[in-house]
Amino acid sequence: MITKDYIITAAEGIHARPATALVKLSKKFTSVISIKKGDRTVKLNSLLNILALAAKGGDTITIIGEGEDEVAAMGAIDIFFQEELKHL
Repeated sequence: MITKDYIITAAEGIHARPATALVKLSKKFTSVISIKKGDRTVKLNSLLNILALAAKGGDTITIIGEGEDEVAAMGAIDIFFQEELKHL
C-alpha cells in the first residue's frame, strides 16, 4: 500500500473536471485507488463519490493505492496532482 498527501491549491477544489479525470486515470490500473479527506475514504472509481467529499481549496487529502500495479498507478496520479495540486 502506498499513501501520499496533497494540499488542494485550486480555490475551486476538486470539481467535476478534475474528478472526472481522476476516475478515468484510476480505471487504467488494476489497483484499488482511494481518496481520503478527514475520516471519509472513497474509491476513485466514482465521480459522485469524489464530489461528495467536497474537497475545497486548502484542504488536505490522502491518495491510497493498493494492488499489483500500485507503484505505476500512484506515479501517474502523482503526475496528475503535480499539475493540479501541490504535493506535501
